[in-house]
Amino acid sequence: MFKTYTKEFSYNLKLATPVMLGMLGHTFVSLVDNIMVGQLGTAELAAVSLGNSFIFIAMSLGIGFSTAITPLIAEADSENNFKKGKSSFKHGLFLCTVLSVLLFLLILVSKPLMYLMKQPEEVVVLAIPYLDLVAFSLVPLIIFQGFKQFSDGLSMTKYPMYATILANIINVVLNYILIFGKFGFPQMGIVGAAIGTLVSRFVMLFFLWWLLKGKEKSKSYVTQIKLFSLDKKMIKKVLNLGFPSAMQMFFEVAIFTAAIWLSGTLGKNPQAANQIALNLSSMTFMVAMGLSVAAMIRVGNQKGLRDFYELRRIAISIFMLGLLLAFVFAVLFLVFHNMLPKLYLDYDDLTNFMDNSEVVSIASTLLIAAAIFQLSDSAQVILLGALRGLQDVKIPTMITFIAYWLIGFPVSYYLGKEDVYGSFGIWMGLIAGLTSAAILLYFRFNYLTKRLVLQEQQNMS
Repeated sequence: MFKTYTKEFSYNLKLATPVMLGMLGHTFVSLVDNIMVGQLGTAELAAVSLGNSFIFIAMSLGIGFSTAITPLIAEADSENNFKKGKSSFKHGLFLCTVLSVLLFLLILVSKPLMYLMKQPEEVVVLAIPYLDLVAFSLVPLIIFQGFKQFSDGLSMTKYPMYATILANIINVVLNYILIFGKFGFPQMGIVGAAIGTLVSRFVMLFFLWWLLKGKEKSKSYVTQIKLFSLDKKMIKKVLNLGFPSAMQMFFEVAIFTAAIWLSGTLGKNPQAANQIALNLSSMTFMVAMGLSVAAMIRVGNQKGLRDFYELRRIAISIFMLGLLLAFVFAVLFLVFHNMLPKLYLDYDDLTNFMDNSEVVSIASTLLIAAAIFQLSDSAQVILLGALRGLQDVKIPTMITFIAYWLIGFPVSYYLGKEDVYGSFGIWMGLIAGLTSAAILLYFRFNYLTKRLVLQEQQNMS
């Protein structure tokens, strides 16, 4: 029985690995920023955490919205319908561009919220100039996501990975030069990290477009795009898929962002520790995201072919692979929970030794919580990918809201107070939210696919 599913592992990994590496690349930008900025002190690390908390919310909306493009392209590709595919891509790209500008402007006007959130004063002062530049980098990033999701929909998953690798190399080099003031450049601290992120994201966008323009399968899609020749019906279709998908990702990212803000009320050291644990757990989450995209592509293909028995079998094989990898990550977090946080801080810095020791101690405990939710985090995001491939987005959006904000957040809020469990209590809420989402989304997927298989069998008989 298991062989029915495990025989798909090889192809699923082949399809998902470039996506995983590309998504890890996005997280690696943040990892490099955190490690390099962490050498400056815990206040600077907390400032990057606070600034990125705003960015992550905006990114979740932009990236979530862009995922609407992938199932539409995958379905059109399996039907060999170029006209339908190009229209889906063009309208998706237009809406991603508009959304990127709106999100940039929204962050600019929301900066005063930092002063109302009871965050440490020294952290807010450092975070604001960092946020200005990284907010602008959302424009190229979300437009890039439009191209990436299109490329994924054609099963051309390796090209976004190449673009992300190049962006990471540029980001690392610029960070080193600008944060620490090397090769005659001024020492710019965390503003230097923001400039590195901004430049690398523009390069990433144009390099991916150049790669896709040079490939026979994608060339005719990405050239001669009449971006302002729009069809209301197609805009509505992309919006109907994109808006709920954006909200699904927003509800999840927002609870992790709330964890950053709640940590900030406990002080700069708990906030810095939260950032370390969040950054490490987001690395493993990107592996699950890669499998989620694979589920979206393969389910979208089978939907186009109307082979629902195969659709269910393939999706289940991806769930099994995701849970297997999540179990491995959980074990690694448990084994190395004391060692991993030390990568982020300078233990030779005697001036900040007490602060650094406290940050590492808190982060080590949070990694135990991260180990616990690896399975449910992987399951929920892969299930969401499969449901997006089915173009079922409205009910899953309600499920994510219930799981994260009616179950998870109240637990984080009440258990995360200083006189209860503090930082670990905040992460207990994350465990509750992710586990609830995984269970409810599985019920939804199981119900839908069994119904589709039954209809298929009735039609055949």
